[in-house]
Amino acid sequence: MTHPTINSERRRALQLLGVTAFSWALASRYAHAQSAAVQGPEQLRIGYQKSAVNLVILKQQGVLEKRFPGTRISWLEFPAGPQLLEALSVGSLEFGLTGDSPPVFAQAAGKDLLYVGAEPPKPDSSALLVLNDSPLRTLADIKGRRVAVQKGSSAHYLLVKAVERAGLQWADIQPVYLTPADARAAFERKSVDAWAIWDPFYAATELAIQPRVLATGRDLASSNNSFYLAARPFVQAHPQVLRVLFEELSRADRLAQEARKDAIKLIADFSGLDAGVVSLFIQRRPSSPVGLLSNATVADQQRVADAFFKLGLIPKPVNVADIVWRPAAAQLAAATSKP
Repeated sequence: MTHPTINSERRRALQLLGVTAFSWALASRYAHAQSAAVQGPEQLRIGYQKSAVNLVILKQQGVLEKRFPGTRISWLEFPAGPQLLEALSVGSLEFGLTGDSPPVFAQAAGKDLLYVGAEPPKPDSSALLVLNDSPLRTLADIKGRRVAVQKGSSAHYLLVKAVERAGLQWADIQPVYLTPADARAAFERKSVDAWAIWDPFYAATELAIQPRVLATGRDLASSNNSFYLAARPFVQAHPQVLRVLFEELSRADRLAQEARKDAIKLIADFSGLDAGVVSLFIQRRPSSPVGLLSNATVADQQRVADAFFKLGLIPKPVNVADIVWRPAAAQLAAATSKP
């Protein structure tokens, strides 16, 4: 059996993001030409979760503090994307990373946020779990059962897809909305019958109690995209800061792929997670450079939004493209202007 090389994985990841070689070369040339002259903001508050590998590596290495020495940089950890985006929407953050569902719920609630970047899909990094001794054997068996999930998280959409794949209606299950920590406790004491969750919580549970996997995101054709979001005023005032952020985030991803032992140690030291847990969830994570949202990614995210509205889980339909940052024209002009 042959295995793809790191370079082939990176090419595939870039293709998934819909970023052409030309546009990336131009963006890279622009970033390198401008990064030294980029004036950092007065403050930069970054929201992250334990699953945000690239951000965690940047935090541990102190990279942004070096790139923006005059900026007060704060790092705030959140248990899940919905809580992070709530902080972003009320002005407590400038920038953060979530899965696919949180921005949909935020947009439906009228939050003034922008999608500014994306990482490739991670369909193997989320799963619907049951305990090893559970009588549930197939997706159809979740009918009438209590299923733990963080409301508005990427796992929420995973559960939507599981219900759909089973041929059930949303009303056929009993969703129990819990944070990952509370859901883990409820799952282990059998207060819920199943749990929809993402890494690293998935990996930690898998190694600790050996649950059974009813389905993963890959099984359910759930892309599990990751998105960088920012407050609109920050984007308008500091577009070139975002370019530096993406440059450094993609460098962090190269470390995660090419120096995996170092990356695992950085993440384990930061998170307090066992190195075996970190190794497992990093193993499931594809190469994840950061790029602007492609039309295909926006269309995929629109399907997520439409599914939630169809089920009555968000109060109104949303047009994802309305809050996608499209800086290409201005940046191309700047990149080709006279020095």
